[in-house]
Amino acid sequence: MTCAGALRNWPSCIWNNTFGSHPIRRLCVKEKLPRIQRDTGDPERLQRPRRSPAPEPRHTERTGSASGLKLRHSHRLLKGTGGNYRGNSAEFRYLRDDDFVKKGSEVCKEKAIAEKSKNSEILFGIAPCYAALMQSRRTFLKFFLNSTRDRRRPEVEAAYQRAQVCNIPVQLVSRKMLDALCKGRVHQGLCLEASPLHYLTLEDTLDSEIPNEMCLNQRRRLWLVLDGLQDPMNLGAVLRSAYFLGVDKVVISQENSCPLTPVVSKASSGAMEVMEVYSTSSLQEFLKAKIKQGWQVIGTTGKSDTVVDVPVISCSEFLWEEPTVLVVGNEGRGLSPETRSLCRYLLTIPPGREVHVTMESLNVSVATGILLHQICSQKIK
Repeated sequence: MTCAGALRNWPSCIWNNTFGSHPIRRLCVKEKLPRIQRDTGDPERLQRPRRSPAPEPRHTERTGSASGLKLRHSHRLLKGTGGNYRGNSAEFRYLRDDDFVKKGSEVCKEKAIAEKSKNSEILFGIAPCYAALMQSRRTFLKFFLNSTRDRRRPEVEAAYQRAQVCNIPVQLVSRKMLDALCKGRVHQGLCLEASPLHYLTLEDTLDSEIPNEMCLNQRRRLWLVLDGLQDPMNLGAVLRSAYFLGVDKVVISQENSCPLTPVVSKASSGAMEVMEVYSTSSLQEFLKAKIKQGWQVIGTTGKSDTVVDVPVISCSEFLWEEPTVLVVGNEGRGLSPETRSLCRYLLTIPPGREVHVTMESLNVSVATGILLHQICSQKIK
């Protein structure tokens, strides 16, 4: 085929990749033709560009995803790489795997440290932990402190120093570990593993206190009795008010009542650690024994128009002139009929306005605080 014929058939030869009897090469847009040496006419041999020297490793540390993988840049270049620091080398992959194992072992070690014993519980919060350490009514096992929290806060430092005095092992753990120990509750940067705190048996101390109390009838005394209080937050708030306002003793019925848990201690702001809380297996028998000793039993009610067998008076009309047992009922049902029949009066808190039908009563802890303040304020006069 002549040149003129090839030019006439130019499109077809492009598609057929032929130029006469010789195949032609289609060039890419980005492909460059080799340079020709002027003296010999041969194509120039391209010089392979030299590699730039490896950059100086930075003194930085990058933490990866939630797996905890860390990539570290070292001062020393890896051996066997010719001075190059390549992230895809076998040595570098080994370092990354080694770092991952170390991180996992630290997490496992922290979990092993934070595991509590079967017969212990975790106190959380500054006030409960510090009060428990000061009273020494429990057996202490471990003191957990946030490793990143500033201990210059006076309350935290005081609890830490007290733990040192008591020779309690102190473990510095992360905030996530503290959250796991107290199940996501507010711990304020510290937790304390200790033995549980139980109710004291009232029957063991009642007989020994009778002669002493009979001699002190002239002095106004006040006991608080809780009949089936089940909410730990309410129980803690009641204990805090009772301790602050000067109640002499708190007694709770064993049946359908909340135990003394770390939640109760936290809600009481440590008052549960300071006060001796008693329990009785038979509330009616206990109240009958107190009546025989000259005590008056006073109950509580939220609705005065629903009670017909016991006189109901406002808390502002009550006169505290003799030893008194104040009985507070359950959050829902109130006092049982058997307990209510032993009461001389039932105290009520009158509302300050016309209230909605769904708000005819107060929370049991709030109502108990108001009643205790109304009674205990007469001691000051």
